[in-house]
Amino acid sequence: MPYSARTYQISQSLLYHLFNRGNGRSEIYHETEDYYRFIDILRTYSEQRKLKIYHWVLMPNHYHLLLELEAPKEISKVMAGVGRSYVHYHNRKYNSSGHLFQDRFKSQAVEKNLYLLSCARYIERNPVEAHLTSSSEEYPYSSAAYYCLGEDDGLTKECPLFTTFGETPETRRQNYREFLKEFKPEEDKLFMNMEKPRGSKEFIRRLIKEGSVFAPRNGRPKVEKVVA
Repeated sequence: MPYSARTYQISQSLLYHLFNRGNGRSEIYHETEDYYRFIDILRTYSEQRKLKIYHWVLMPNHYHLLLELEAPKEISKVMAGVGRSYVHYHNRKYNSSGHLFQDRFKSQAVEKNLYLLSCARYIERNPVEAHLTSSSEEYPYSSAAYYCLGEDDGLTKECPLFTTFGETPETRRQNYREFLKEFKPEEDKLFMNMEKPRGSKEFIRRLIKEGSVFAPRNGRPKVEKVVA
């Protein structure tokens, strides 16, 4: 199969689960304006670099994003730009200096059809698990309200599997709310270990073959050996 065809094939099934936290686990968002500034930065890069951010959450000391990128090899450059923009804003506002984030962002390859929804639920339940809210849709700094309440935040792009939740928008929202409540604790393990891609054996084989293209230089995920 020609290289360009293989590249297209894998890129159509590839999502990235991205994560970063504050240096020493310290807070990176201190007040409402900080959260919305980071959202604005994400929105700008989303428009400029053709990012599709399907699910996301901003917690006081870390963030999670689940996104698709038209040119996957650009992800390190994009996230470096997002990080620099927010650090510049934060340092200017709080008269601070030094490292704001703990390290380079972490990146986990996720196969769209198999693990998109499980990763989405893990991400949007973060505030519930941290006891910041009793329900995901009430938390103001995540994509949950987009799916559960139909609130357009200007950032979230509709998940390609959202239509599977029902024939009408209201049915989808209701079923998605129930989906978030049906969380399985073992799902945590799938997405807490960012070094392991999540997908079928064939998906991981293709990642290994095209790793130089689809594994970001910053936060490159380790790939387990696949036994035939």
